Amino acid sequence: MQADTTYNYKVVRQFAVMTIVWGVVGMLVGVLIAAQLIWPELNFNTPWLSYGRLRPLHTNAVIFAFGGSALFASSYYIVQRTCHARIFSDGLAAFTFWGWQAVIVLAAVTLPMGITTSKEYAELEWPIDILIAVVWIAYAVVFFGTIFKRKVAHVYVANWFFGAYIITIALLHIVNSAAIPVTLWKSYSVYAGAQDAMVQWWYGHNAVGFFLTAGFLGMMYYFIPKQAERPVYSYRLSVVHFWALIFTYMWAGPHHLHYTALPEWAQSIGMVFSLILLAPSWGGMINGMMTLSGAWHKLRTDPILKFLVVSLSFYGMATFEGPMMSIKTVNALSHYTDWTVGHVHAGALGWVALVTMGAMYYLIPRLFGQKAMWSVQLIDVHFWIATVGIVLYISAMWIAGVMQGLMWRAVSADGTLTYTFVESVKATYPYYMVRLAGGVLFFSGMLLMAYNVTRTIMGNRAVDDARIPAPLLAHA
Repeated sequence: MQADTTYNYKVVRQFAVMTIVWGVVGMLVGVLIAAQLIWPELNFNTPWLSYGRLRPLHTNAVIFAFGGSALFASSYYIVQRTCHARIFSDGLAAFTFWGWQAVIVLAAVTLPMGITTSKEYAELEWPIDILIAVVWIAYAVVFFGTIFKRKVAHVYVANWFFGAYIITIALLHIVNSAAIPVTLWKSYSVYAGAQDAMVQWWYGHNAVGFFLTAGFLGMMYYFIPKQAERPVYSYRLSVVHFWALIFTYMWAGPHHLHYTALPEWAQSIGMVFSLILLAPSWGGMINGMMTLSGAWHKLRTDPILKFLVVSLSFYGMATFEGPMMSIKTVNALSHYTDWTVGHVHAGALGWVALVTMGAMYYLIPRLFGQKAMWSVQLIDVHFWIATVGIVLYISAMWIAGVMQGLMWRAVSADGTLTYTFVESVKATYPYYMVRLAGGVLFFSGMLLMAYNVTRTIMGNRAVDDARIPAPLLAHA
């Protein structure tokens, strides 16, 4: 079998399987730290099990291990299928897999040890940062090399989103991680003060905007039309959505720094661009939803489509809530409260995790020569458990957050604060219990998925090199 007549499914399969593994690990840590906020003694008086060390482990595991592996898997699969070409370099693609897993393992070791830069979503120290940059550049070479050798003239819109996310994450990571090493595992940022905060949240919000949004929109634009067996509702709208989103997102970071030392004009620019973001975000959400025109009946019997469509609903909700929270008067209430935690998880669990799960349920049978997952019924059970878990989680955090904001700003007639901070913590406990219940449900769904995937894989031969259909080759 000639390499140029086949797709490379091996690297896709490896990343897809590790998506499930890291999903279980990352969400398990999330459940543990949610429980620690209720029962602090669950750190067992052990430094590496303390909340402050496990929390960045949780965020890195869920975002970069679970989400990152899903993005590698889906982008490698989609770019080959839509370009009618084998991946640019099997060797480099294999390097990106093993290199990315090495980054994840190093993060899992160093973060509990307290080795951290303390930068949100960029906590890893300089040797790991260098490895990330090398792996990411290799990823870019593989992805754009495949685009370059494509057998069709058109570059499908999903690849535009993947391409933008790959380029932007490289830029964000390299600039924000610039540091002066002092020892093997300790460095200091080259930025200081308000400049450091500005660069960090330019990175931090665009990690959300490009890693957790643009990349997963690439997944959405491929898997929803495929699963619904309908073309994208408006291809023109998808292109407008792309250019509007990638231009606007870059400027929204300062909304994380309202009421700080950042200059007022910079805060206001961040707010304005955040509000503008609502238009392209909802344009994409509507485009995905309208793709189901004439196919809504499929939702009754297709749980994979349920995952994909409901993820779009949460995407629309989170991208409405975000701009609203960026308004300074709203932010005065929401800032530093659990409302922000609810907002983040509406996007992370509702949008990112659900679309990832739908995509993996689509991919994994095909990567192991099967027509469907071992149990379609289990997919349906997983969907409902996950959805209920998300609703419990974000509802509890919304209520807790608004309550905290109101308690912190309440002033008595004599001008003193009505409540102490400890009173607000005590009042939040019941909502932390509900949040934990939601997290446990969501994690339980992930365990169901892991079991279903395991049963699908067992006894079946992995498909490493799928043949590119002959008519496509003739057409090329």
